[in-house]
Amino acid sequence: MLDSLTPITISRLYRDHGTFDFLAREVLPALANQAREGGRSTLEVWSAGCASGEEPYTLVIIWELELTTRFPNLAIRILATDMHPAMLAHARRACFGAGSLRELPDRWRAAAFAQRDGLHCLHDRYKRCVTVVSHDIRTGSVDGPFDLIMCRNLVFTYFEPGLQETVGAQLARSLRPGGALVLGAHEQLPAGLRGFAPWDARRGIYRRLPLPLEA
Repeated sequence: MLDSLTPITISRLYRDHGTFDFLAREVLPALANQAREGGRSTLEVWSAGCASGEEPYTLVIIWELELTTRFPNLAIRILATDMHPAMLAHARRACFGAGSLRELPDRWRAAAFAQRDGLHCLHDRYKRCVTVVSHDIRTGSVDGPFDLIMCRNLVFTYFEPGLQETVGAQLARSLRPGGALVLGAHEQLPAGLRGFAPWDARRGIYRRLPLPLEA
């Protein structure tokens, strides 16, 4: 069972550059345009299995430093979930060692972090965009709908195929039509899961199709 697995405590901000670059270049602008056309003022994101927070905070930094000028009336709001209390506490603190920041561009590091007690601590401006809560993804999805769900190196690596399909279907229901689901770079959706089309399958990025009732 997943409970018995030792949580992965080593991660980095901006890890898997290609995925985050594609999100910044293609996915986030497309989702932002869709939100704007729908009259919404917030882009809703769920980071499932957020560990120490590197993934959701990378997204916030990208949004705030690269995309807000293009979408000035659109905010980003990220729900970051994990089931390990120590990871959640670390994510809420949002202070990281130098190794966790080594892949960030220098200007992002300088803009988003301040040094404190030998650590690099995220400025409150970025932390305010992220809500960190405890949640076991096997128990169902959290409130949605979301424009983007990040579920990397978790469900589609560690769960058995039947549970992958069950959780995958829950994720589909939590996404808006046209929303994006991001898996790990070496993961893929189970063959029996419907409702998604590849956005960039090489990077594990899929787009949610309309359900039959929405057609």
